[in-house]
Amino acid sequence: MIIANWKSNGGLMMIQDWTSDFINSCSPKDFYVGIAPPVIYISDFSLLEWDLDTLKEKSNNKIWDINIGAQDIDHLSGSRTGTVSIRMFEEFGIDFAIIGHSERREFFNEDNDLIKQKIIALNNSNIKTKILCIGETKEENDKGITKDILKNQLEVVDAMELENFIIAYEPVWAIGSGLTPHPKDINEIHKYIKDVVQSNSANKLIPKVLYGGSVTDKNAESFFKEEFVDGALVGGASLDGKTFANIVNIYNSTK
Repeated sequence: MIIANWKSNGGLMMIQDWTSDFINSCSPKDFYVGIAPPVIYISDFSLLEWDLDTLKEKSNNKIWDINIGAQDIDHLSGSRTGTVSIRMFEEFGIDFAIIGHSERREFFNEDNDLIKQKIIALNNSNIKTKILCIGETKEENDKGITKDILKNQLEVVDAMELENFIIAYEPVWAIGSGLTPHPKDINEIHKYIKDVVQSNSANKLIPKVLYGGSVTDKNAESFFKEEFVDGALVGGASLDGKTFANIVNIYNSTK
């Protein structure tokens, strides 16, 4: 599973160029690829509508889906200026939603209580796939309390029945910094996350765990070779269609 998070980047011309570059650079695949553009561009970002003939030709007439998702959702609706509700996203027909990103936690003061409400609301929606982001700061990492922080953030799924639920491990200090943990350390953390969710969820789910935090086409292979790394949530490197296609192709060749 490879997911692009464009954050507050993009534009109509960029989307057209990105789509062309991605289609022309990406090999056929049989795993999940998703893109979360800014919400205002979701209706413009349908790759299969834009160049269906090219996709058919490149994939030997096998159409493979590019899933469109939301970078965040509001679990409520009504008098909440500036937010977008789950019901609105359902009308878009989006396939996945990202929640709990470190930037939402830091800049918008989202805590476990709010994130849990969003998970509950998503579980009662038609949005199929949920991606929960968790991660520690540099200070927390230096103190050696990464697992304690992650366990606390994972309390939002305690006693929940989970389905199509993905965890994205994004060390806050690695996002956009060019710094990354050692692949073996990432693998250990991913196994820990799987164990915690399996122990705490009502249906003993073993989730897929993606890595995020300065993922590029230069370092992706070292992450994807690890046993418990099930893909990536890609930020800055996803803004270039060729680079993102390269990351998809690398995952395709290693898993």
